[in-house]
Amino acid sequence: MRPVPGRRFARQGASRSGDQFGVTAVLRLVLVDVADALVADLELGGIEAAGDSYYPAQIAAGTGLAGTAKIRGGAVALLAELGHVGRRVREDVTARMPGAQERELLRTGAEEPVLCLERVVLDGADRAIQADLITMPAQRQRLRYELRMG
Repeated sequence: MRPVPGRRFARQGASRSGDQFGVTAVLRLVLVDVADALVADLELGGIEAAGDSYYPAQIAAGTGLAGTAKIRGGAVALLAELGHVGRRVREDVTARMPGAQERELLRTGAEEPVLCLERVVLDGADRAIQADLITMPAQRQRLRYELRMG
């Protein structure tokens, strides 16, 4: 994944994710290109997904979360180093038709839908420590959820 400074997608629900914290949030835009994707048999070039990640400003200030460089070990590891460990995740997945800018970035056709994943990571006190909006071409995705019951 690579953060992209100054580039932003117009996206449905973007303000809602930033508002998960009830405080000022720091935004990082991340693009996942095919070279970074874990899908070995994917033969399509270009961007696999685009996402906005939000972090509460009081957590992100002065850290790599507020910067544009790739974070060694990733944002989850940095959050844990800072004492913020995710304990619960809430995800909503929807499908819709992409806008022109999304189609260009994701290299999709006019009639190809995208999946939109909205994720909120909560700590042990149910405080949001990260909110993500990820948009990806629907035909290139497989979602798998595994839940423990009982």
